[in-house]
Amino acid sequence: MLRIGLTGGIGSGKSTVSRLLAERGAVVVDADAIAREVVEPGTPGLAAVVATFGDGVLGSDGALDRPALGAIVFSDPEARGRLNAIVHPLVRERAGELAAAVPEDGVVVHDIPLLVESGQARAEGAERAHDLVLVVETDLDTRLERLVQRGMTEDDARARIAVQATDEERRAVADVVLDNSGTPEELAGQVDRFWAEYVAPRLR
Repeated sequence: MLRIGLTGGIGSGKSTVSRLLAERGAVVVDADAIAREVVEPGTPGLAAVVATFGDGVLGSDGALDRPALGAIVFSDPEARGRLNAIVHPLVRERAGELAAAVPEDGVVVHDIPLLVESGQARAEGAERAHDLVLVVETDLDTRLERLVQRGMTEDDARARIAVQATDEERRAVADVVLDNSGTPEELAGQVDRFWAEYVAPRLR
């Protein structure tokens, strides 16, 4: 099994690369989707979040009120650390279960927005969690434009980018960097080259 760690900052187009890799035959394990799954109503994850942050993070339907929780943790690194200590281990456990179901001759892409921030990027000399680390990178102006188009204010977009890893920190763990500052066709071409040069030879 070939294990690819995929990451990139908010607005970089990482989700597009994830989709392109899936179209080429990879099984994508989406950390964001799992992070939502592990705090669904009735889960131990949601119970732990409520025990830590109070009933105010619950909506009237008993589900997690993400904006309310975000208001608590976004600007408070200590609170964000407490949330991550609850959610990240649950996400890793579930991701491991999903990856274990991939055939030995398959390709699994771990789509992890916070690969660097959560400490899952490989350390020097440590056993590699992924065979390849793929980073999607886009210039700041393009990222801001995309996030504003999604409905964020520019100030909110800049604030979210500021609390994530820098491009330099991501490059430090990358085996391959894709530049998504161009057209969709150019990005697809880069994914094709990545697959041909790095993935296909390992599947033979």
